[in-house]
Amino acid sequence: MNRDLFARDMQVVLPPPRECQTRALNLLREGFRKGHRKQLLVLPTGGGKTLAALMLIHEILKKGNKAVFVCDRTALINQTSARADSYGLNHGIVQADHWRRDNSLPFQIASVQTIQARGYWPQADVIVLDEAHTLYTATRELLERATVPVIGLTATPCTKGLGLLYSHMVNAATMHELTESGVLVPMQILTCVKPDMTGAKTSGGEWTAKAAGEREAEIIGDVIGEWLKHGENRKTIAFGADIAYCEALVQRFNSVGVVAATYTAETPDAERKTLLEEFEKADPRLRVLVSIEALAKGFDVQDIGCVIDARPLRKSLSTAIQMWGRGLRSSPGKTDCKLLDFSGNIQRFYDDFVDVYFNGFTQLDMAEKLDGTVRKEEWATAGCPQCHHAPFRRRCLACGYEKITKVLEDTSDGVMQEIRIGAKVIAKDKTDLWKQLCAYAESTSRPEKKGGRAWHLFRDITGEPPPRSWDFDPTGTVTRGTLSKIKSLRIAWIKGKGRESRESA
Repeated sequence: MNRDLFARDMQVVLPPPRECQTRALNLLREGFRKGHRKQLLVLPTGGGKTLAALMLIHEILKKGNKAVFVCDRTALINQTSARADSYGLNHGIVQADHWRRDNSLPFQIASVQTIQARGYWPQADVIVLDEAHTLYTATRELLERATVPVIGLTATPCTKGLGLLYSHMVNAATMHELTESGVLVPMQILTCVKPDMTGAKTSGGEWTAKAAGEREAEIIGDVIGEWLKHGENRKTIAFGADIAYCEALVQRFNSVGVVAATYTAETPDAERKTLLEEFEKADPRLRVLVSIEALAKGFDVQDIGCVIDARPLRKSLSTAIQMWGRGLRSSPGKTDCKLLDFSGNIQRFYDDFVDVYFNGFTQLDMAEKLDGTVRKEEWATAGCPQCHHAPFRRRCLACGYEKITKVLEDTSDGVMQEIRIGAKVIAKDKTDLWKQLCAYAESTSRPEKKGGRAWHLFRDITGEPPPRSWDFDPTGTVTRGTLSKIKSLRIAWIKGKGRESRESA
């Protein structure tokens, strides 16, 4: 190894990892040991995917190997480069005409557009793909013929085809777990005036940007009024459907004395830099940044206290999660983030969002379907029976309360009796349920604990133990319903332990 490089490496100082980052790295290492060369690391926005990747890259560099971290936008390249510098990780940058180009360094931060234009990849022993849910020709071809380990990073693995490109997914933490641990802050949801989207033009099942922007423009005055009433002058990012709407919203904010600016694909790089420098201040004059997509991915100003959703969607849950997640990072003095929903998205996506919030993305084939379904327009809002948080359907985002549903067996004739929770079928029969629970225990429990874990879960769900003649069989595919039931049992157990502690105190 080059002695000068080793001297620089000795000065690397990485912050202590969070529990979820340690778990992520351990699961990735385990995946590599099992032969998975292409792994997808899934962590919610704010969970620390970049730092986890840089920790892994540091391990690679210490062994004298090479690594490439790939970004899809200039802002993310600069952001990742600044993070690497802050930890002492020396690197070059692969981007057209970049002043920091140095192909001799073993660590490169690269632009996927530059790689795609050149037609070849930098030499590497491991490649990290940021925002891996966005597939480019270059990244797709890499994954199809990769000879070195590839790790994709994403908060929303909902892109069709990811399951064919990656062989293993690591789900290191849920939004709920990160909120409970203080990494994220709670989201206070206010369902506001929303546009009438009846008959709005669609393309591929999603409303067109123009149609959504025009419908939102009809209630633009309500957006200003509600923000003045509920936004508490918090540092705010807003999302609109098209540039015309974003510009109109900025004009309205400025007309009432609230300094706002657009941050879109049409904003020049120099202006973006100026806007970010102002917005990142503790108490900036610039109170509201308005965007379509540019602020929805990789934008990590931590003290954002309010998110305005004025971009109606009917299929793309991943886009909604990316938008809402921009305000959930914790920072000193920040206790929550307000989501002002002027799009109706929270109602359309509520059930699926709650599932992801508490359970995370569990399997790639399930995640891919979440962006392929057109959601229903309306449902009646109600408050949580326990804490009165609204909106509420089956499970509360504020306190975790869940409507209790009874586990039933289908009474139809025949040997294969479906196992249900309420009206939802979670398994074809008890044998199928046992295989699912064994598969879950195989991936989540220590070897000496997995048999007992599956046994107890089966008993808790069905009310009876599995037959003694059944061997441990982890060949099942865990359904979302089964996973949701496991999570609800775990939360009920934790709350029960908490009550026992309080009563014995």
